[in-house]
Amino acid sequence: MRSLFSLLFTFFILSTTAQEVTIYQNEEGESHLAGKFPVEYLQQDSTYRQWFNKNYAEFTVEKGNDKWKKALKNTQVDIYLGTWCGDSQKWVPSFLKLWDELGLDRKQLSFTALYDGEEKYKQGPNEEEKGKKIHRVPTFIFNNNGEEYARIVETPRNDLKTDLAQIALGYPSEPSYRAATYLLDLFEENSMTDIYKDANTHLNEVYHLVGKSGELHTLGRVLMSSNRVDQGLLVLQFNAIINPYTPSVLNRYGNALAENGQKETAISTFEKVLQIEPENDNALAQLKKLKEN
Repeated sequence: MRSLFSLLFTFFILSTTAQEVTIYQNEEGESHLAGKFPVEYLQQDSTYRQWFNKNYAEFTVEKGNDKWKKALKNTQVDIYLGTWCGDSQKWVPSFLKLWDELGLDRKQLSFTALYDGEEKYKQGPNEEEKGKKIHRVPTFIFNNNGEEYARIVETPRNDLKTDLAQIALGYPSEPSYRAATYLLDLFEENSMTDIYKDANTHLNEVYHLVGKSGELHTLGRVLMSSNRVDQGLLVLQFNAIINPYTPSVLNRYGNALAENGQKETAISTFEKVLQIEPENDNALAQLKKLKEN
C-alpha cells in the first residue's frame, strides 16, 4: 500500500477567488481535494463539477414561509467533507442550493476537504478537523460568535430544509450516530484511566445508543489513524463485544491489536473469526504472520 505522504501534492490557484487549492492522489490513483478550498472549485473543475452541478440542480427547495432564515444571518457554517464520499457528493451541493435559494450569503460558509486512506483517514493536511469531533462526512457545524450550537452529521435527520429550520429556530434535531457522539464526548471529558474504571457502564450506554456496527467501526478507524490509539482500541473492543459474530468487526479489532503489539489478544480475536468463517483471508493471513513472529 502506498503511503499517503509518498504521493505528490500539487497546487492550483482558482482564478475567480485567488485561493490556493490542494489536490492529492489517493491509493486508487484518484484526485481529491484536501484542506480548505472555495466551493466554486467544485462547480468549475472538470474532476468534480459533474457530480456537484448535477446534485445542485436536482435538489428542489419547496417554497413556504421562510422567515426563520433571518436567524441564520450571523451564523457561520463550517462544512467538512470528502470529495471521495458519496454522501458528501450528494449533501454538500444540496445544502449550498438550499442556502442560495434562501438568499443567505455564501461568505458564511467555509469548506474543508478531508483525506481518505488509512494513514490520515478523515483528517486535513493541517489538522483542520482537530478538536471538531469529526467522524463522518459531510459534517455541517453551525457556529454563532465562535460557539457551536448545532450540527448535521452525514445526512439530515428529517429533510434538509426542516433540519435547517429547526436549527434556526433553536430546536435542532439530535445528530445521527449517538453512540459515536457519546464516546467522543466521553474521551474529551475523562481520562482513559477513569473511563476504564467504569467501562461496563459506558459499554451499556453505547449498546443502547449504537445503530449499525459501521458506526463504531468508522469511529475506531478515525481514532486509530489520528494516533488516538487507546481510544480507538476501546471503541473497536466495544464493537467486538456488541457484535461478536461479525467477522469484519472482529477483523478490524484484531488488526488494530496486532498493529499495537497486543499479540496474544490479536491471535484470540482472529481465531474467533475463523470459528465463524473458517476461510476468512484476513484472519488466516494475520494468524500466520503473528504465529511466525
